[in-house]
Amino acid sequence: MTAVVELMDYADVIERFDPVLGLEVHVELNTNTKMFCGCANEFGGEPNTKVCPTCLGLPGSLPVVNGKAVEGAIRIGLALNCEIAQWCRFARKNYFYPDMPKNFQTSQYDEPIAFNGYLDVTLDDGEVVRVEIERAHMEEDTGKSLHVGGATGRIHGAEHSLLDYNRAGVPLIEIVTKPIEHTGGRAPEVARAYVSALRDLLRALDVSDVRMDQGSLRCDANVSLMAKDATEFGTRTETKNVNSLRSVERAVRYEMTRQAAILAEGGSIKQETRHFQEADGTTSSGRTKETAEDYRYFPEPDLVPIAPSREWVEELRKTLPEMPSERRKRIQREWNLTDEALRDLLNVGAVDLVAATVEAGATPDEARSWWVNTLAQEANSREIELAELAITPAQLAEVIALVNAGELTNKLAKEVVQGVLAGEGSPSEVVEKRGLKVVSDDSALIAAVDEALAAQPDVAEKIRGGKVAAAGAIVGAVMKATKGQADAKRVRELIVERVGA
Repeated sequence: MTAVVELMDYADVIERFDPVLGLEVHVELNTNTKMFCGCANEFGGEPNTKVCPTCLGLPGSLPVVNGKAVEGAIRIGLALNCEIAQWCRFARKNYFYPDMPKNFQTSQYDEPIAFNGYLDVTLDDGEVVRVEIERAHMEEDTGKSLHVGGATGRIHGAEHSLLDYNRAGVPLIEIVTKPIEHTGGRAPEVARAYVSALRDLLRALDVSDVRMDQGSLRCDANVSLMAKDATEFGTRTETKNVNSLRSVERAVRYEMTRQAAILAEGGSIKQETRHFQEADGTTSSGRTKETAEDYRYFPEPDLVPIAPSREWVEELRKTLPEMPSERRKRIQREWNLTDEALRDLLNVGAVDLVAATVEAGATPDEARSWWVNTLAQEANSREIELAELAITPAQLAEVIALVNAGELTNKLAKEVVQGVLAGEGSPSEVVEKRGLKVVSDDSALIAAVDEALAAQPDVAEKIRGGKVAAAGAIVGAVMKATKGQADAKRVRELIVERVGA
């Protein structure tokens, strides 16, 4: 039987404690090859087919640093307002785990390539919080374990485990914040907003596909609580590999309520890693958390230090794109958006989607209406991010163009969008397959109008007597008869003509 976990009411948590956060985000780079060998850096594939002696750690194999990964690390550091090290080196982080083929991870310890930065984060109500960055360092990813049998998919209770080393050696950048204090009840929101802002920045840099669902962007959320009169941080827990923005917020909130209940009863928090349970938003105990000393770091003897010249760093600085925050300010100005309208776009993650739809030919107002209203509701009902919907900005722009050309009504356009989301093809293909094009042939419309007028002679008489508003009933009948495919404006015109009003 699962033990019942005591939780404290969130309002009471905030009244009695101050939360302190520390967020570690792992980013897989989109280089063509792995960090220290020439194996393909691609997601998925048949297990253990994208491996070689180097990424498997076989005797006699030697690593070579991926230059594009170093370049990506520097660009990330610059975008995060970090200092770039003039000299840094790799280290061996020693620990045993089956998905770590070398029994150590090549990482950076006390000499990261980027350090002392910050990222300004905008919350839902427009408040800006500065999150300070401790470091951004280079390392390699591990392989993946698949635990077969059991109820949870984890090693506990599994019948056996399978190992896939395709991911071992993929270039990673780990971005570590300094302790995030003084956020009070907004701590979970700050955590979500930070990861969201970081994802937007990395996407703009084009250094990663930042697919949280595929693990190319993962967040470890460290949470501790301090009593209101305390001067030292409390003991922290680290919830590992949280893989969605919503889950980051839920994991932080849950840990705050769980830890507070333990502390209120006079208990102590165990420093450990924990696993987030997507199904119910809880966390469960993993393993006791190691300290840096437990990893027995020492300099990697097979790799030379990295000393990026100042000239190269400045050349890379010139390649940085317009940062998301600056782009939003420009978009707000160009689209003449109120602060509230911009926040609506930000809150549903629609800024880039709307911009891409505008670039594909739609107007800002048209694109905004679809993404913020219709499609945001669709994403919410499916419990996924807006960008995960199976419709592209270009496809939405095509739907909008069909409406503007009079080939679709708004109602039919929504049917077309549903077809695209269902995987039935492009908007034009959905229109063809479902027979959704607007009926624009006057002869067909006149026949439908005459039939509706004959069925409702009293309404026809009212229209003839000058009560043109009564035409709505006839319009509705025609739309029903044509399955919503008539041009309502043209139908109304024909009704007035036919009754001689």
